[in-house]
Amino acid sequence: MAFLADALSRVKPSATIAATQKARELAKSGRKIISLSVGEPDFDTPENIKQAAIDAIRRGETKYPPVLGIVPLREAIAAKFKRENNIDYKPEQTIVATGGKHILFNALLASVNPGDEVVIPTPYWVSYPEMVAICGGTSVYAPTSIDNGFKLTAEALEKAITPRTKWLILNSPSNPSGAAYTRAELKALADVLLKHPQVWVLTDDIYEHLIYGDFTFSTIAEVEPNLLDRTLTMNGVSKAYAMTGWRIGYAAGPQQLIKAMDMLQGQQTSGACTIAQWASVEALNGPQDFIATSRVAFQNRRDLVVSMLNQARGLTCPTPEGAFYVYPSCASLIGKKTPAGTVIDSDETFSAELLQAEGIAVVWGSAFGLGPNFRVSYATSEPVLEEACTAIQRFTASLS
Repeated sequence: MAFLADALSRVKPSATIAATQKARELAKSGRKIISLSVGEPDFDTPENIKQAAIDAIRRGETKYPPVLGIVPLREAIAAKFKRENNIDYKPEQTIVATGGKHILFNALLASVNPGDEVVIPTPYWVSYPEMVAICGGTSVYAPTSIDNGFKLTAEALEKAITPRTKWLILNSPSNPSGAAYTRAELKALADVLLKHPQVWVLTDDIYEHLIYGDFTFSTIAEVEPNLLDRTLTMNGVSKAYAMTGWRIGYAAGPQQLIKAMDMLQGQQTSGACTIAQWASVEALNGPQDFIATSRVAFQNRRDLVVSMLNQARGLTCPTPEGAFYVYPSCASLIGKKTPAGTVIDSDETFSAELLQAEGIAVVWGSAFGLGPNFRVSYATSEPVLEEACTAIQRFTASLS
């Protein structure tokens, strides 16, 4: 349609949203569907956070907020980065937005010109390349593999960088793989970046608190302080505090970039919801015991899903360090047939046939830039996960 902007031709619909919508449609038609396609904690927001929102309403905190965020929240964000990440950001170096996605989009919109390149490791969250495309930039995909835990190596990063590279987007723990970088792995990437002063780092730490076992989270500006002046450290309250619907993301970075994002946001949405901001102040400053409790539950779920999927014929499922996703390979099943005679010719076909046969919704790996794999979200109860994984085992066993 000639009326619509040319930029739309560069953008694909979100595969995760598409998979979730398909599952909802089947459920409405009467099918029993178990959706493992949504990246959303099934826990409720903690009571102290909800109470802080109620208190804010009763105090009349219902007026327009500053575009950059209310001062108490920006102070809490700076304190969080110091307390948990040992990074010194001033409150004026922080920004609050309507979700982490809004932060990422504004950062790219404020900095990417046509012809600029953004390095994105594969597999990637589906929205990264689409945001780059909207801004007129070019995504350069740096490959990872199941053999190296789906992590970007220094060699692959060096190969991906050109004089046109403006950003590296680094997501740890990762959506979709759950892979998280050790301090040593981040230092190796930082050493490459130090040789290329034109490259900035957009680090997506939204799953920071969802790490398991004895793994220790690190972020790149903490590991290499010499990168601080060209790193935007993004985080949010959605995953750690089960606050997805509150829509609060935040970031800290160089003043020049924060000011540019402030200007853009002022012409888009202005400040994020005041009630949600006051709830986020309590999330960051208040008791943190919810994180430890939910982490134990997620680790148990991860272990259950990894074990059961590795027992499914033809699947290989690595054990991720964090987030609430696994990213099993279905490579051994490509070319096999369903009982009805459909050939499994791709991970997308695998996912579609799994949904049709067993009512289990997952997201195909090619949507994340690396297949043949599929993403399973284990952000639901153990009984549901056990039922779903049993169905996946049954489906793979039916292929011939």
